[in-house]
Amino acid sequence: MLPLKSKIAMVTGASRGIGRGIAVVLGECGATVYVTGRSRRGGPAAAGVPGTIDDTADEVSRRGGQGIPAECDHRDSKQVDALFARVREEHGRLDLLVNNAWGGYEGHSGGLRPRNFWDAPLSLWDSMIEGGLKTHLLATYFGIPLMLPHKSGLIISTIAWDHDKYIGSFYDIAKHSIARMLWGLALELKPHGIATVALAPGFTRTERVLAAFKITEDQWRGVPYLKKTESPEY
Repeated sequence: MLPLKSKIAMVTGASRGIGRGIAVVLGECGATVYVTGRSRRGGPAAAGVPGTIDDTADEVSRRGGQGIPAECDHRDSKQVDALFARVREEHGRLDLLVNNAWGGYEGHSGGLRPRNFWDAPLSLWDSMIEGGLKTHLLATYFGIPLMLPHKSGLIISTIAWDHDKYIGSFYDIAKHSIARMLWGLALELKPHGIATVALAPGFTRTERVLAAFKITEDQWRGVPYLKKTESPEY
């Protein structure tokens, strides 16, 4: 039985990591999934990590759904508008939107290493807002009109909410702003039958995390720091 056989979904930032994990499991449930991101097969590779929207879309289809790769820079409102116009033209609606696109670290060294608020470059703030919060806002803004006529829909945004981990003020502000946005939208959209959820997956063994520790998925149990982690598909 495929419970999502007739559903149209979009997962942003799904070339790899949590986005890929969500997309392929939606495929297992039979959904049609628009897999969005910037990494294309045969194109420039992301630094140090594998994965493209084409690879993920193929895996969605292999598992029983229909994967549709859709290249998009989610920081660009024109590209995002065009993406949702395509969904409207091809299917006329959107049942599920998963906001996972995140480019907050691009161009900055240090990765997940916490920084003092007063030492962090202001360009890092710009990246967190432009590559993080804005990507969720734009997709939600253009996605809602595809749900409103049908009085149904679900919007999920992946966030970070670990009480025992701190990655710096800029990161926390960006992630928690997404949660606050979803809370407000829940109030606005309730009369229209559309639900919103801010989802904190926790510490996840994405390709970037495994690359940082120079290990494969089969080796993580030998790293004490990764003891309380999960795979992107859990």
